[in-house]
Amino acid sequence: MKVLVVGGGGREHALVWKLKQSPRVKEIFCAPGNAGIASLARCVPIGAEDIPGLLAFARQEKIDLTVVGPEAPLTMGIVDSFSEAGLAIFGPTARAAAIEGSKVLAKEIMAKYGIPTARFAAFSEAGEAAAYIRRLNSPCVVKADGLAAGKGVIVCQTVEEALGAVEDIMVKGVFGAAGSRVVVEEYLTGQEVSILAFTDGETVIPMLPAQDHKQVYDGDRGPNTGGMGAYAPAPVCTPEVYQTALEKILIPTVRAMAAEGRPYRGVLYAGLMVTGEGPRVLEFNARFGDPEAQPVLMLLETDLVEIIEAALSGRLGEKEIRWRPGAAVCVVLASGGYPGPYRKGYPISGLDRVPPDVVVFHAGTALEDGRVVTAGGRVLGVTAAAETIAAAIEKAYAAVEQIHFEGMHYRRDIGRKALM
Repeated sequence: MKVLVVGGGGREHALVWKLKQSPRVKEIFCAPGNAGIASLARCVPIGAEDIPGLLAFARQEKIDLTVVGPEAPLTMGIVDSFSEAGLAIFGPTARAAAIEGSKVLAKEIMAKYGIPTARFAAFSEAGEAAAYIRRLNSPCVVKADGLAAGKGVIVCQTVEEALGAVEDIMVKGVFGAAGSRVVVEEYLTGQEVSILAFTDGETVIPMLPAQDHKQVYDGDRGPNTGGMGAYAPAPVCTPEVYQTALEKILIPTVRAMAAEGRPYRGVLYAGLMVTGEGPRVLEFNARFGDPEAQPVLMLLETDLVEIIEAALSGRLGEKEIRWRPGAAVCVVLASGGYPGPYRKGYPISGLDRVPPDVVVFHAGTALEDGRVVTAGGRVLGVTAAAETIAAAIEKAYAAVEQIHFEGMHYRRDIGRKALM
């Protein structure tokens, strides 16, 4: 089997790493890939959003299966294009991926079908949003409607912060067209947890619960990022929370999407807040999370190709998905200045000193004159598995100490909440 993975980040490296373990897979291509992926797959210089180019390549190479990592090509309709061409591809259609592409749409569907989430209001005019925030006069969350690389959510403790967020998103246009509308929603308290699930449009099988660390600094301080690290399983997601999320959120959402004429097949990601009243949806994503995919896939025992084929054929209900015991932790090493402006091209040293039982998933890297250099905001995801979360944390950070590049920044508290 020849497989094409679309994307070039840490999530895609984790997907390639896991797919490579399948005896069914003979050759993997990745578009565009990165320096780490290049050791496992043939990287091809086609952008993840170049759907015509990707389709032409898949036809030319007679690709048997395409797996899509990022959200942008999904919302742009890559699954529709490949499916119309008779090519097997794993992911939701554009109409289904809109649950991530539009936060307004997602909130409206949740409201219509009684899926637990924060109270909200949506606005296309900055003045109306500002007036609502003043009336609210309490902490709230301001979200850009469209895709913003995980940075379009601003948690505001004061009215002034919320008004500033609306100004930045809708007037200054810091997220471009993604900020043409905003959602202002109730501030929820609790711990966050990410539950990703495989679905064939009917059967829903959740993966191990994970916890992301969105803010750039220790103690959940600073601006949101694409994710500074993650671990799985997350103890805050008790068996009761897990079952509630499945029965009240994941299954009803897949059914709601079908009822709306947006049948959903692929990976559905529910970002949840575990409140005193139970789990509430913060957001839906239409794909594997990044960096959650790294620890979750490290613990997945079942052949990923078999799961994907069962989902594509509508037979997911016949599939038993097995997980390795223990826990896994991913620590993201970021460029200095991220999530703001940062410089690229710094050589990365110490990768050869990382123990073989720790996997360094490359996110923003490139090869220059035979050297691995930085090429993105999130550069590497150092991921380790062990019998306990504490042991996995220790193993991951010991490996981090072997790696260096100029300006390297990382959080030192990944997984700490699991130990409290």
